[in-house]
Amino acid sequence: MSTIAKAMHLLNTLADMRMEPGLTDIAIASGMDKATTRRMLVELSRFGFVEQDATTRRYRLGSAPVRLSRIREQRYPFASVVAPFARALVEATGETVHVSEPAGEKLATVHVEMSDYTHRVMIDAGQLLPFHATASGLAFLSTLAPDELETMLSAPLAAFTQTTLVSVDMLRERLNEGRKRGYCTSEGDYEQGVMSAAAAIVDGRGMARGTIAVAGPAMRVDRAKLEEFGAHAAETARQIERALWGTQKTGQDRHGRTEWTTTERSKIRTTSRS
Repeated sequence: MSTIAKAMHLLNTLADMRMEPGLTDIAIASGMDKATTRRMLVELSRFGFVEQDATTRRYRLGSAPVRLSRIREQRYPFASVVAPFARALVEATGETVHVSEPAGEKLATVHVEMSDYTHRVMIDAGQLLPFHATASGLAFLSTLAPDELETMLSAPLAAFTQTTLVSVDMLRERLNEGRKRGYCTSEGDYEQGVMSAAAAIVDGRGMARGTIAVAGPAMRVDRAKLEEFGAHAAETARQIERALWGTQKTGQDRHGRTEWTTTERSKIRTTSRS
């Protein structure tokens, strides 16, 4: 693992820890030895990515990621644009809605609108989601060209519940269904008792910028309701695309399109570079 990879791993580990941890806690959670962990923390602190409480000596995320996030949102607005659409989707479905963007090997939740129900699905802003085990991840994967998809599915697929798809062939079938419908669903694949439906938000070049998903508890959301949520998510995704890129037709035609071909993707990339 490279030095940069170790630093990013350490930041993600710290972000996932609920309480402000000490050095030993971070080392154990990250799987790195204490000496390496301390050296990484010192360097990350120098640039504001990590802070250490002077009294307790415990660590927390610094302000540098916030600064970078604000600069990115100002230059490439996304979360601020999707927020009103997410709120409208909560009103239409009654369930929790969350928007995600790709972040390396996972999706990162960038905006959440909670359901008004007392018993609801809880999702944290910044939460990382696996591609193969969530409706959001499947919706994103469904937009990829065949060669890109093979790369994404080359590593072993982790099982989070008894229903998580770990067979690549079965996953391909699920993605083909999602392409035809314009949305993907998950029935307890990542967390038992959670039903979710998601659609990809695609730009005019056919590249997935993110996803929007509806998630509710299985006690209230059956399969028919889930398909209804999927249709709502797909329509909302198209509205977001028009708001972001000002076009009635985006790079992915959700009406009957089954997959991107390698030739089509190549043409898109050639055009975008010219």
